[in-house]
Formats: sequence, C-alpha cells, structure tokens
Amino acid sequence: MTSSASQVLKMFGEMGKSELDLHVLLSPRGNEPDSRALVLDAVEELKTSGLIESRGGDFYSLTEKGKKESARIVESSSAAS
Repeated sequence: MTSSASQVLKMFGEMGKSELDLHVLLSPRGNEPDSRALVLDAVEELKTSGLIESRGGDFYSLTEKGKKESARIVESSSAAS
C-alpha cells in the first residue's frame, strides 16, 4: 500500500468516521495539483483493494476490511509516537 493510501485510511480512523467526503480527504493537501492527484490515486488504490467503496457523489465509506486496516494504521502510528 502506498503511503498516500495509508494516510487516507488513517484520516478515517483519526476522525472516527466510516464515511468521508472527497473534499475532506483533499483538504489537508491544499490546492497543489500534484498533492491532490496523490489523494485521488490513493482513493482509487483503496477502492481497487476493497478497503473503501463509493457511496455516490463524492462520498466514500470504509468496508469491513477497510475498518480493520484503518484501525491497525491508527494503532501502529499511536504506538510509534
């Protein structure tokens, strides 16, 4: 998994949400086109991996597999701090 995809999953876990709007996922990256492209690529990677699914419009939700992986990422980043 790319670091960008891991960061997107981490956002779900840190915010305590199972569904997020694409605009929320993009906001930490600012308006820089390259950074935004990384997020969009990460979203596609996570969809392909079955970790998130589209909920219509710009909304994405974690699958059960994604919830477990998101929790694991948040836990491992907390342990590393």
